Amino acid sequence: MNTAVSSSPASGQKGALQRFLDIVERGGNALPHPIIMFFYFAVGTVALSALLSLIGVSVTYDAMDRASGELVPTTVAIKSLLTADGVRFMFTNAINAFTGHAALGTILVAMLGVGVAEYSGLISAMLKRMVLATPKSLLTPILVFAGIMSNIASDAGYVVLVPLGAIVFMSFGRHPLAGIAAAFAGVSGGFSANLVIGSTDPLLGGISTEAARIMDPTYMVTPVANYYFMVVSTFLITILGTIVTDKIVEPRLGSYGGDMGEKADAMTPEELAGLKRAKWSFFALVALLCALIIPEAAPLRDPASGQILGNSPFMQSIILILTALFLIPGAAYGFGSKTFESAEGVVQGMVKSMSTMASVLVIIFVSAQFVSYFTYSNLGIVAAVSGADLLNNIGFTGLPLAVAMVLLSAVVNLFMGGASSKWLIMAPVFIPMFMQMGFTPEYTQVAYRIGDSTTNIITPLMTYFPIIASFAARYQEENGPKIGMGTVISMMMPYTFFFLGGWIVLFIVWSMLNLPLGPGAVMFM
Repeated sequence: MNTAVSSSPASGQKGALQRFLDIVERGGNALPHPIIMFFYFAVGTVALSALLSLIGVSVTYDAMDRASGELVPTTVAIKSLLTADGVRFMFTNAINAFTGHAALGTILVAMLGVGVAEYSGLISAMLKRMVLATPKSLLTPILVFAGIMSNIASDAGYVVLVPLGAIVFMSFGRHPLAGIAAAFAGVSGGFSANLVIGSTDPLLGGISTEAARIMDPTYMVTPVANYYFMVVSTFLITILGTIVTDKIVEPRLGSYGGDMGEKADAMTPEELAGLKRAKWSFFALVALLCALIIPEAAPLRDPASGQILGNSPFMQSIILILTALFLIPGAAYGFGSKTFESAEGVVQGMVKSMSTMASVLVIIFVSAQFVSYFTYSNLGIVAAVSGADLLNNIGFTGLPLAVAMVLLSAVVNLFMGGASSKWLIMAPVFIPMFMQMGFTPEYTQVAYRIGDSTTNIITPLMTYFPIIASFAARYQEENGPKIGMGTVISMMMPYTFFFLGGWIVLFIVWSMLNLPLGPGAVMFM
């Protein structure tokens, strides 16, 4: 049976798409490891600061006076890092730059809770329960929705939901590749949509905070800065993913001629018992939080204004609260399902999650040095003011510029995987520049996240892409075309186009209505 899925031709000739993807893969593979890249950036910053300082580069812009709150003309010149003061700064500030990085503490604390929920099996069981309890008519939207929700827990969606999507689709007599496509579209294509805050939000918020402080040392981007936009995006991506799967991808695949005997396993008694305990522990924790938030004199309200949002203790402790919302139900599930025999299981879950953070810690250390050099030398301010002036002079400002940021992020993502790695590079340049043009860091971050998500599913450089291709290859038909990475890319391409187009429309409408992006997060300065 011919599945009608495009694959690489048997002959040596390649189509335009395949040639383009070959270029993307070669270009991406030519890039050094992000840690090495940030080292080069740091060295380049040192050299550039010395050169531009030597020729006397400076800019003048309106800055806010902290004492009066008024805008006053301010002139900033490039400071060389190769002077005695610059060398002293690089040596004495290295540790402070690392330990003071806004993303460091937030991501480590958040991962403690997520690690326990993942290690105990809670997240996998929740995904399985959601998909298995779905009626046939709602199978596609629930699978896409489950994929979107799964991205709160790093790898769970890729290793659990994507293969499960194929099995569940087959159990309903549908093409398994369509199930893989729907799940993969939700997990990776919908990476910046969710109904809850995950580990990525504090990480990106921390990076954005560091970049914003190049212009305003007091600025803070919270983990919930894009929450409202993410919630609406969840339903948008679910709807678009359903349409693409049912109307484009699955009809193109045709009928599946392979073995349809593989079935999804039912929930075990242990899993059900664990989920029951997790549910009641979650409700108990929510009740406790309500007692700490809702009463007029509740301790987590702002003592001065009585507000729950804004600069309240509740918002300041949001990472700890999110950690508890994962950790406690995760531990309850572990004991209920017998995956944890003692409290050591909880500890092991936290330790395992920390062991996965090794590369993140090294990247943060090296990138923190780059950002601190960038800030000390005033290169960030000069680049931001000069770039903003240039764009203003040519009339490329406002909403068209923001949409261009979305498209730039989508293109860059084809060549470099990892949301945080790219944002560590782009944020110190684009956030200060956009701040000079009146856009908040939260708004710039949203534009970045839209583009970053939509091309995840078509780039071979994404970490899990080869694994998804191997899942798809399991459903190779005896006489059908070969299923490889080209097959997966061609299958996922419609999702990228629809997600990117739909998200840009939502972004434009949101901007025109000037809606808040999250609690206390506006779009314009």
